[in-house]
Amino acid sequence: MSIDELTFDAAGLIPAVVQQHDTREVLMVGWMDAEAVRRTAATGRSTFWSRSRQEYWVKGETSGHRQHVKEILVDCDADTLLVLVDQEGPACHTGTRSCFEHGTIEVSA
Repeated sequence: MSIDELTFDAAGLIPAVVQQHDTREVLMVGWMDAEAVRRTAATGRSTFWSRSRQEYWVKGETSGHRQHVKEILVDCDADTLLVLVDQEGPACHTGTRSCFEHGTIEVSA
């Protein structure tokens, strides 16, 4: 699949779920535009678009907690990416391994 075949939202972004390649642990979710997807594929380093700062950022560029991209999978609607990585250190900016360690919503069903 080519980047041109992806479905981006009205802001030109696509969600990218980042997962540890060998354990399948979900680490984080980021946003990419077409250029961020291109940079990620070309460099093997996760590159995202910051919606708050309106600029590109490479995971681990300042923290050293790099993501070495192994594969980029596209979902059935081509509107979500699954980025399989080898994570160095914590993935979350709070210092935890995963961004999904900060609470749960109780399911009563």
